[in-house]
Amino acid sequence: MTSLAVDLDPYILPVPGPDSPVVLAQWISPGNTHRNARYSERVWPLAPLIDNPGTKLIKIHWKNCPVPLLAQVRQATWTMINGRLRPTYLQDRGIRARARTSASDMQGTCYEWMRLARWLHKRRISSLNDCTEEVWRAYASERFVNTARARAELTCMRLSDLWAFDQLGAQPAGIAQPPWETEGIDDFLPEAESSAQAENSTEPLDPQVLGPLLVWAIRFVDNFADDILAAWAERQRLMSVAAANRASQEGWAALGEFLLPLIRSGDGPPTVRMHGRRRLARAYVSALTGASLGQVDRFAKQHPLSALVNENPGSCPLQTPVTGLIGERSWREHMDFDEAAELMRHLGTAAAIICLYLTGMRPQEVQGLRSGCCPAPAPAADGIPGRHLIRSQHYKNVTDDDGNHISTGEERKVPWVAITPVVHAIRILERIVPPGELLFSAAHHDFVRQRNNHGALKNAALNQRVEDFAAWANREAQVQGLPKQVVPKDPHGAIGLGRFRRSLAWHIARRPGGLIALAIQYGHMRTMLDARTSSRYGSRSRHGIHSVLDIETALAAADTAAHLRDRLAAGEKVSGPAARRAITAAATTPRFEGRIVPATFAKKAAKFLARDGIVLYDNPDAFLICAFKHENALCEPEPGATAPRQYACTAGCGNTVRTDTHAAQMRGRADEIDQLAAAAPEKVAKRLRINANNLRATADAHDATAQTTKALT
Repeated sequence: MTSLAVDLDPYILPVPGPDSPVVLAQWISPGNTHRNARYSERVWPLAPLIDNPGTKLIKIHWKNCPVPLLAQVRQATWTMINGRLRPTYLQDRGIRARARTSASDMQGTCYEWMRLARWLHKRRISSLNDCTEEVWRAYASERFVNTARARAELTCMRLSDLWAFDQLGAQPAGIAQPPWETEGIDDFLPEAESSAQAENSTEPLDPQVLGPLLVWAIRFVDNFADDILAAWAERQRLMSVAAANRASQEGWAALGEFLLPLIRSGDGPPTVRMHGRRRLARAYVSALTGASLGQVDRFAKQHPLSALVNENPGSCPLQTPVTGLIGERSWREHMDFDEAAELMRHLGTAAAIICLYLTGMRPQEVQGLRSGCCPAPAPAADGIPGRHLIRSQHYKNVTDDDGNHISTGEERKVPWVAITPVVHAIRILERIVPPGELLFSAAHHDFVRQRNNHGALKNAALNQRVEDFAAWANREAQVQGLPKQVVPKDPHGAIGLGRFRRSLAWHIARRPGGLIALAIQYGHMRTMLDARTSSRYGSRSRHGIHSVLDIETALAAADTAAHLRDRLAAGEKVSGPAARRAITAAATTPRFEGRIVPATFAKKAAKFLARDGIVLYDNPDAFLICAFKHENALCEPEPGATAPRQYACTAGCGNTVRTDTHAAQMRGRADEIDQLAAAAPEKVAKRLRINANNLRATADAHDATAQTTKALT
């Protein structure tokens, strides 16, 4: 193509020179200071295109591209990095098509091109111009062996982009148009997976795992945080003092006065763990005695401290208050210099668990939170404070009007609503990082090595920290004599950041008991999340939290219907004003096995829940089933809500259904309350007995009015 064509066609880019920047200036955001490479370099960093703090900085390594095809693939890649696909090319390619994609997509596309280049090279094809239609067909037949259909479709799109971007260079290589562009893609793809293979494999966390994990996370934030932050500040002060100390006779004498009695008595000197071994806590000793670090080292060589350190390691108590409690007792006798960094790491992890689980945010959205994101709400007109709102960036599918990926993301139009534990977690994080900094800044959360890492803690690091936190909680549970608060292994593998989001929806829908004492909070969250019309959040994305919540609620409702169907088949009777509707629902609701659901189930779930009057919700706390019909509900659901406010269940509601099992459970609970009353003070015992009698009276009313399925149909 001529230079005139380059000037007249805004989509065609000139041929880059050896010193041309890999990323042109117009694609680098003003705040991005990452190094930009030159075209001739063997490694191209894509960091100038990355502004998402939760994204790993990535590079393109050209060593894996065969030399005969290197120049052509490199030029097409440079065009992809700095150019834009034509609208005419994108118009029929679905929601995944972008004029410019993210850096990670660019890297994946480039490596797919390199894979093609290696295949061509093995067949002695040294130019993309020789990649004809027949060659494309041969490559596709080999490339998609044992490849999932969705993966193969993405690969076809990336290979088509090689042809498209080649045409946007001033000197195209002349690669042929892939045949699926004219014949359609279906014939080139593998067979569609079975429903089992195509299912969404993200499992909610088991309640027995999430219960104690959340208990320890909230305990860290609410009970231990002040002690840990004070200990960390004192540790940092002692480190600074030790670094500033200069050798002196006084310091040497103080060393002897401090350490010699420990040596003579056989008591352990202060130690720290380093690389799996115990060593003398030189900085701690230096700060306490005034000796220099060099003097501490010389003293240790002159005396048999190394053997004593391993035989009887001592602690490094800090003179900071311990106020945190587990139950009614202090959780530590003293805070320790050596433990402070580990506890700070776990404190940040605890806050991350709370934010991930109790907001419904995606991991990248949590990683993008900054100090100041959740200001105190202004008081309402009646003097009651408003809700805490979290203002945050989101990055998924953020593009400009021309379809170009925006690496910096954008602020969510609809803020997140923060419940109390989340607010507490954010406040603790704001004490860890400077104002305006990322709440999970990798640099400020690296308490052990204190490296100046980029952006926020990445997924791999946070995943490991969550596992480490669970391991610490298990050790502490044993030390504290709390075996019921051990975090067991999840039956579906590692905890993982991506599982918290679905677990929130699962627990809102199921409201399990046990150690998770947040049923009221879950109910309020459902109320806030169900305000879809006012928030417009539900229309943002088919992968929004509402779709996840709908899926879990539909599965829970289907389970309730199945259990009712089983009870009725076993001969149980049913009572309540909604008994007939419940029997109809039980007979017509399909049964779903397991918790893994197809990705396409979200729309079906929403439609399933919209069947006002014949969707069943189990409420074990009230010993009933709610056949939810909006106009009958006394729990005052939000307009348009498709589920009851189960925490506000009210006696006399027209949606109530009870079975013989519920009546038996009520009598069992009444017996338990009587046992409590027998050991309670008189006034408390009186109230407990009233509650027990009310439960028995309700059970008796069921027995008096219950009917068989046959009688009601």
